[in-house]
Amino acid sequence: MNRHIKKWKKNTGATILEVLVVLAIIVMIAAVVAPRVIGYLGSAKTDTADLQIKNLANAVQLFYVDTGRYPSDAEGLNVLINRPAGDAAWAGPYMPTAEALVDPWGRDYLYEPPTGDDNFAIQSLGRDGARGGTGEDQDISY
Repeated sequence: MNRHIKKWKKNTGATILEVLVVLAIIVMIAAVVAPRVIGYLGSAKTDTADLQIKNLANAVQLFYVDTGRYPSDAEGLNVLINRPAGDAAWAGPYMPTAEALVDPWGRDYLYEPPTGDDNFAIQSLGRDGARGGTGEDQDISY
């Protein structure tokens, strides 16, 4: 037989106080780390919207090269996915899926066709869905 087998004693194991101290330390670490992680997630959505708007702007430019015109206000960005009636020059789809027309907060990107000397505009209203704002609520546009 093995003589080195330890026997359990009455005071073997962790007390409730020790467990509570460990839990308190974990909660303090989480309180410091969680806001940073949430901040990174918010800025990631803003960065994603910025990249998606640039991709949409490139797709609108390709549409213009193929058809000789920009999408109308009535057509909007859907014309990048679906062929407009009677437009034989359309060589799309210019975006892979209809989900590409939706911002990271689940709202459609806003499109304004060019007027006069102004260029077209593509915009997301950010997290709050309202004009203006700062941080995650800021408008992102091309």
